Amino acid sequence: MNKQYPVLWPMPTRWADNDHYGHVNNVTYYSYFDTAVNAWLMHATGTDIRDLPALGVVAQTSCQYLGSISFPDQLRVGLRISRLGRSSITYDLAIFRDADDTLELAATGSFVHVYVDSETRKPIEIPEIIRTAAATLVVEDEG
Repeated sequence: MNKQYPVLWPMPTRWADNDHYGHVNNVTYYSYFDTAVNAWLMHATGTDIRDLPALGVVAQTSCQYLGSISFPDQLRVGLRISRLGRSSITYDLAIFRDADDTLELAATGSFVHVYVDSETRKPIEIPEIIRTAAATLVVEDEG
């Protein structure tokens, strides 16, 4: 566990992640964010979140690239929540290269899930099982 990020989700790079320039392509970082958030949610809730009556859809995402990563790097995606609202969750994320027992920061980003009814696609309250799990990642702003 990291003081700034309560969860450091393991994320391997894949051969196909590298682009022609020999590093992980920029769009792949968004896939790492999406995979880490949803895998953690399934793990933390003990349920297949796809079966809930509400779906978390991505309304906004961003990434700032700080260092290069490449296959076969092993990564850790840091997860924390900066805002837990009525129908949305804002995740603050970081991608770390796990190198020789040290974590090298490669990128930071954010990811906003808005919860919608699985049939009507209209915003609804975050399901309680998600809210309970998410509350464990809320980190108070130190600024």
